[in-house]
Amino acid sequence: MSDNVRDLVPRVRPADAGAVPFSADYEYRIINLPRGTGRSEARQLLTEQAEYGRWELARVQLSFGGGRRVWLRRRIMRVERTF
Repeated sequence: MSDNVRDLVPRVRPADAGAVPFSADYEYRIINLPRGTGRSEARQLLTEQAEYGRWELARVQLSFGGGRRVWLRRRIMRVERTF
């Protein structure tokens, strides 16, 4: 993992339950990418999240300053007792 992508890891945080009005079947994670983040660095970070954490892209918001806020989601697996 490159140093630039490693610097972005602290910016990854789980979404607040009240702040995300999405489906209850999914859990969400918000990633803030600063203005200077290149496309390849952002792609690498999102690819790693998708491959190893099973996250999928839900939404991208571009700000006026050039930064990006990315919402990732993954389905919540509910386990039922079998006995």
